[in-house]
Amino acid sequence: MAQDIVPIELGLPQGDVVTLWAPRWREDGEEWEAFLGHEDDLYAFPDAARLAAFVRTSEEHDLDDHPAWHVVPALSAVELSPDEDHQYDLVGVPELVAEPLDTWTINELADIVEIARSLADVCELDAVHEVLDAATGFAMLDQGTLAFSGKDGQRRWTDLCEVVVERWDELLDAIDGVVTTPDVPADAVATAETELAEALEGDERGSALADAADAVLDAGGIVTVVDDDTVTTYQRAEASEEDEEIGFWGEVGIDPIRIITSIGEHYSLRCYLDDDPVFLGTDGKIDVFPTPRALARFLADDNAVEDTDLARVATWPQVREKATAGELQIEVDPENTYVLTGLDADLGAGPSEVDATQLDLAEELLMDAASWAGDESVEQALQPSERLGWLVSFVLRPSPNRLPPSEPFDAEVAAWRKLVEALEERLRTH
Repeated sequence: MAQDIVPIELGLPQGDVVTLWAPRWREDGEEWEAFLGHEDDLYAFPDAARLAAFVRTSEEHDLDDHPAWHVVPALSAVELSPDEDHQYDLVGVPELVAEPLDTWTINELADIVEIARSLADVCELDAVHEVLDAATGFAMLDQGTLAFSGKDGQRRWTDLCEVVVERWDELLDAIDGVVTTPDVPADAVATAETELAEALEGDERGSALADAADAVLDAGGIVTVVDDDTVTTYQRAEASEEDEEIGFWGEVGIDPIRIITSIGEHYSLRCYLDDDPVFLGTDGKIDVFPTPRALARFLADDNAVEDTDLARVATWPQVREKATAGELQIEVDPENTYVLTGLDADLGAGPSEVDATQLDLAEELLMDAASWAGDESVEQALQPSERLGWLVSFVLRPSPNRLPPSEPFDAEVAAWRKLVEALEERLRTH
């Protein structure tokens, strides 16, 4: 979410370093973005243990006034370790563009360029922008492989690669030049290193137990594991076709979705292009249908789907081909089912009455739909500095260091209903 503070890893000439990134958030009517640092320095550390030691002991840096900062010092060193989705190998870009041009290459490069742009904006690195503005292809990465197909697309990709070969070192030097590693107390580092070691030991023990169990299960047997006074029995289950295949929708990267609101049940499609949501629809209106069959019929109609934002997706022709052949099956994964009914009453009753999974999915849908339509009101209403945002974040991201929201919750419920009503108005029923 935009109000989060995210651990990231940057691959730079000096080596891999970890720091914290606060993606864009709105506060007091203004938009902000920040990295862990102070004045002209970007603070980065060789590992998560030293990052954890710093955030627990330092009081002076640029993130201390972020709405969510009070949560960060209480995080474990494991939680401050960047996940795979937030590891940006900037120094490896020349090797990356030498790889075959495919969706994975484009997506990885797009993520790296996005973080480089953010670093340039926050740290005022004009040299980074100059390099990335030297080829139009850098600005079109969010369009996927479609932007680099055909003669014009191949030319864009060639120009981009030439800039990487000739000028990428300028970008790396500019970013590397603002990185500073502050001193941190040795005892705080030792504590964080112990946390990481214990977590690694637990992972290795669990992996060894799983490997041993798999060896027996693969032979068709039953295995009982005793660990920390817990007895667990495993028995091999026959793998289903669904376990072995990701299915058509997984292959094309587009998801059927189901939305349940006070005005009924709706089916539609959504995908993500470089983490940006794209729905079936146009002009901020989502095309929705009362049944999966009705959606499939719509997708088979040449005139009906002539103008839709999903046409920008490279795999869209595959969906159309299957629909026109009458072979398209609309099956919605439970993770793409959004039930908004009843949440207003639950929120009014207090955090303990709210189903966190249902609320998390509802927040995702509201944010996605608004982001796709260019509407910032949802993001603003859900930031922690707002009453509704504080209540929602308390349910979804609980922390013992946070004060619980106080009753009554009438204002929060009214704000939530307003967001849901805006979503319902965004649905274009067929």
